[in-house]
Amino acid sequence: MEGLWYKECSNGRRFIIKITPGESLTTRLLQFAHLTDVRYAMIVSALGSVKNVRLRGIKTGAKLPITPPRVTIHDIEGPCELLGLQGNIVPGEDDLLDCHFHIMMSKSSGEVVGGHLYEAEVFATCEIILTELDVSGVERHVSKVGGIPTIYIDEEAP
Repeated sequence: MEGLWYKECSNGRRFIIKITPGESLTTRLLQFAHLTDVRYAMIVSALGSVKNVRLRGIKTGAKLPITPPRVTIHDIEGPCELLGLQGNIVPGEDDLLDCHFHIMMSKSSGEVVGGHLYEAEVFATCEIILTELDVSGVERHVSKVGGIPTIYIDEEAP
């Protein structure tokens, strides 16, 4: 395996975030990161309810790199119970913050769906525990192999 594939980091500040009905989940988390000067973070837990969700799933049998014809976009009106949100916030190639989130939610039928989150609107509430990460030399770059933005670790950074 070429290059550095792991990097030690430690926890920084921890936050409880409440996002109110009608707000965009991803936009609000990016606003929060900018307001608090959080450059690296991970979602510890999230619960609540969402609607108007747009997510991506990789098609069965897809090959690398991941390209638009190899994924399925799902638009789910909801409302749905938010069962989980995982992911991180990391600077991108242009030094702007980039969110990479995966969502898991249940429909009124009890069916559980999820995937790579593009957008979701908070329905009743969304309560998130987020921890800041103390790390440097980590950015998100588009992977030539995977075809999607992925974490890049700078071997020269402390």
